[in-house]
Amino acid sequence: MNELKTRGVGDILIAVVDGLKGFPEAINAVFPKTVVQTCIVHLIRHSMNFAAWKDRKPVAAALRAVYRAKNAEVAAVALDAFEAGPWGKKYPAIGPSWRRNWDLVIPFFAFPHHQFHRGVELQAAARSAYPRSLPR
Repeated sequence: MNELKTRGVGDILIAVVDGLKGFPEAINAVFPKTVVQTCIVHLIRHSMNFAAWKDRKPVAAALRAVYRAKNAEVAAVALDAFEAGPWGKKYPAIGPSWRRNWDLVIPFFAFPHHQFHRGVELQAAARSAYPRSLPR
């Protein structure tokens, strides 16, 4: 980050990180105004690691209510519902993995739903580790 600063980068508006420990702190140490957001695509992909291959599409569909929520409060309710539902009970590690990253998930909800969230959906669908199309 210091190298970016010395090369003339004045500030970073938003940084999307993949879960590398210490990276959000390193970014904010050099660029304190930066909004650091965990990559939702990486978080979904990590969630799929807990699910059997045959269950990935319905688990992704169930998580969609979380990452497509209109705000952080609705997302928290959707995450509660996911954990209480059949997929959360079958794969109990998924909910806590989202909760551990929650402080880096919620900045996502400050952006316009129709633009930013659709971009995440398109990125997720482009990844080979996901079902070919995310449920609508």
